[in-house]
Amino acid sequence: MAEHSKLGATYIIKIQGITMKKNKSIPSVSVNYASNGSSTKANEMGMRVMQERAYNKRGEQYLLIKSPPASGKSRALMFIALDKLHNQGLKKVIIVVPEKSIGASFNNEPLKKYGFWADWEVTPQWNLCNAPGDDNGGKVNSVKAFLDSNDRVLVCTHATFRFAVDRFGVEAFDNCLIAVDEFHHVSASPDNKLGMHLGQFIARDKAHILAMTGSYFRGDAEAVLSPQDETKFETVTYTYYEQLNGYEYLKQLNIGYYFYSGSYVDEIADVLDTSMKTIVHIPNVNSRESTQRGKTTEVGEIMHSIGEWKGKDPITGFDLVEKPDGRILKIADLVDDGPERHSKVLTALKDPTQKNNREHVDIIIALGMAKEGFDWIWCEHALTVGYRSSLTEIIQIIGRATRDAKGKTHSRFTNLIAEPDASEEAVTDAVNDTLKAIAASLLMEQVLAPKFNFTPKNSESKAIEGFDYGTAGYDPKKENVGFNQQTGQFQIEIKGLVEPKSKEATRICQEDLNEVIAAFVQDKTALERGLFDSEAVPEELTQVRMGKIVKDKYPELNEEDQEAVRQHAVAALNLTQQAKKILNNDLEKGANTALIDGVRKFTMDVRDLDIDLIDRINPFGEAYAILAKAMTEDSLKQVQAVIAGKRVTLTLEEARELAKRALKFKQERGRLPSLTSPDPWEKKMAEGVAYLARMKAEAKNG
Repeated sequence: MAEHSKLGATYIIKIQGITMKKNKSIPSVSVNYASNGSSTKANEMGMRVMQERAYNKRGEQYLLIKSPPASGKSRALMFIALDKLHNQGLKKVIIVVPEKSIGASFNNEPLKKYGFWADWEVTPQWNLCNAPGDDNGGKVNSVKAFLDSNDRVLVCTHATFRFAVDRFGVEAFDNCLIAVDEFHHVSASPDNKLGMHLGQFIARDKAHILAMTGSYFRGDAEAVLSPQDETKFETVTYTYYEQLNGYEYLKQLNIGYYFYSGSYVDEIADVLDTSMKTIVHIPNVNSRESTQRGKTTEVGEIMHSIGEWKGKDPITGFDLVEKPDGRILKIADLVDDGPERHSKVLTALKDPTQKNNREHVDIIIALGMAKEGFDWIWCEHALTVGYRSSLTEIIQIIGRATRDAKGKTHSRFTNLIAEPDASEEAVTDAVNDTLKAIAASLLMEQVLAPKFNFTPKNSESKAIEGFDYGTAGYDPKKENVGFNQQTGQFQIEIKGLVEPKSKEATRICQEDLNEVIAAFVQDKTALERGLFDSEAVPEELTQVRMGKIVKDKYPELNEEDQEAVRQHAVAALNLTQQAKKILNNDLEKGANTALIDGVRKFTMDVRDLDIDLIDRINPFGEAYAILAKAMTEDSLKQVQAVIAGKRVTLTLEEARELAKRALKFKQERGRLPSLTSPDPWEKKMAEGVAYLARMKAEAKNG
């Protein structure tokens, strides 16, 4: 596959079928990057690109860093925190991490050695992640002792910090920088204590807050911050595209799912390539995918599927398994939680002298560990059995395989999912897992793509400096697609596009479209109808369902701004899907093209790139095409039957939304939509009007 297209774009997205036993395959999103080394090069102060971008905002009181795993967020914090202490008059820095193991990310660093003006130092007694005792005992007293001391930096867990705020009040932390690592653990829900405390800190306005996350969206959960609090944060965004495009070694990332039947341990060998350094996450013992034979039994069966067990290494505690070809694999079992053995394996994995030794371990098998904050740069394959409960968790798991390391050119994430079987209950569960896997895949395609910037096409539109508009250049008579290779951003003109007016709507369109798309692709009604309902009209999904999601998510926006956000989100999702569809067809013919070519080809193939055209595309059409190749015909029919059995008639809320669209239709065309129209969307709007009229008549007569 070519790494560069004729336009210089380096983003390639395709479906890669890897044939397995029983004619099953992994439909895989395959993304190629330039590997130009820019994201790993440091400036004269020792800062990489993301860190420099964050440091430039160091004067902000409230700062949110949204950046992928392994992009250097902990060191970015060190640079900013030192400036806050030395140049901005703050007294203390308190770093809050979700679990003790992540505290090690903030150990001493000789930053002067790399060009910065100060070193990062944490007095051992104030890294409470290493201290004995529980979070609500001596550690809380240690927080108070730290606040009363002359020392300036403390590291503790989210739990310790919550108890400390409860005991001493938010005022005790005035004039401190509170840095929250893995910020996605926080939410605006009243049940989330840390989220509630952050709201109190912001209301008091006497502390500085720096929030860091590699997976900010919370598609099916509470918002991380309330809208009024979020507007106070200055955001530093560093995308997956920027990071991976700027790596030195890693050139390709594949993401896909694999359907199995029966027990996963019988088929795991089909997708476990032992030549790749792999983290295997087995399913929770209470999940549908569990064999119910016990977690340690499952680990033993996985090892047996790889080769013959030869004992344990006495020093590391790693299991030694001999392959049929005579190769001995070292397997770290993090599932067996016997204290002595578990501790030995963990210590061996964390051994700093082995960090750069590729041959230290071959496979890690885990259950709840080896996700967030786990650093094994050599991991090439994250193999996960069963659907994980959140997109955030999937992002974190994928992040284990996206570290850059010498000689590591390819990495992969594979999700093993149970194929539906005959019993109705199991079919329903399997359908839900399948839908979740598709949602994750769709979202990851969006996360890994370059950034979309949309502008309305009008008489004043013109070329923007720094953007490549293809071999023909910018055409003032047509909608244009530009691409900036350095920043990894698209500039796309769309006729009829509504522009956001308020500051918040503009921020959402620039920064948070993936938040909106995450909520949309996880909306079961949209996903089920888009994939399996042959009678679904695309506008029901793009206008009604997406419109409802935007209104529910951003009720503070006015209608025009809500419509602008809706249009931008639909455009981003549908353009990625259409480009992918074109590339899939081209790749089947042997062509090698990049996503920018796919987007540009799509816009050239249509007469006008307008918002109505984009709204008429089913966002899930290409996902269904992939699913049809991945599942057996019988399983696909079973899934369709389950969805068909759940189909419901119009709801009152949907009818109101359709009636609203019908009113706009009347304003534009001088008549109401017709129930006998051959156009399915016009007919659907007319059904909405008729439904409301019927409801009104029934209420009047009743």
